[in-house]
Amino acid sequence: MRPLILKMSISLDGFVAGPNGELDWLFRTSDEGGRRWVEEMLWQAGLHAMGSRTYADMASFWPTSDMPMAAPMNEIPKVVFTRQKSLDLGAGRTTAALRDAQSAEPAAAAPAHAANLKSWTEAEVASGDLVTEMTRLKQQPGKFILAHGGAQFAQSLVASGLIDEYRLVVHPVILGKGLPLFSQLPKPLDLELQAITVFRSGTAAHIYRPVR
Repeated sequence: MRPLILKMSISLDGFVAGPNGELDWLFRTSDEGGRRWVEEMLWQAGLHAMGSRTYADMASFWPTSDMPMAAPMNEIPKVVFTRQKSLDLGAGRTTAALRDAQSAEPAAAAPAHAANLKSWTEAEVASGDLVTEMTRLKQQPGKFILAHGGAQFAQSLVASGLIDEYRLVVHPVILGKGLPLFSQLPKPLDLELQAITVFRSGTAAHIYRPVR
C-alpha cells in the first residue's frame, strides 16, 4: 500500500490560510531553499491529490507558469476530490490563494502547452466517500500520494486518520485568525518527528509520522 503524505504550509499558530483564504504571508516568508525542497518532493510523488477549490486555483496557475515547480505539478497525474461528477475549468471557482500566487509569481507570457492543460482537464475525479476513495487510491501500486489541500480537504484527511506522513512547512508568521488545519481532529494525535530542515527565511520544514 502506497503512503499518503499531506504537505501544507502553516503559520506558527496553526493556520493554513487567512480568514478568506489569503496566502500572501506564505509567499512573503518563502525563500529559494524552501522552494527547491518542495520541488524535489514534488518529483518524488506518484499522484497529486487535492480538493476542488485548490484544483481550480492550480489548474489556472501551473499550465502557464515558468517556475521550476510547474513541471512536476503539470506532468504528474492528479486526482480531485469533489462532489461533482466532472471537472469544469471554465467555472471560475478560484480563491484568494490564486490571486496571491499570481501577484507573487506572475505567470509566463507564453500560452500554456496543450500537454499541460490536458494533465489538468483529464485529472481523475473522486466523487465518492473520502475514506473509501482514498483507501482505494492507496491500495494502487506506485509512488506516494501527495495531498495539497485546500483547508477543508486537508481537515477531512486529518480527521480520517489515513495520513501516513505530515510534511508541514512552518512559516515565521502569526496570523491570529484564519483557516486551521487540525480543527476537525476527533482526538489527540501523537506524532513522531522524522526530520527538520530550516531555511534562510526562518521557514522550517517539519516531517512527522503518526505513532501507530
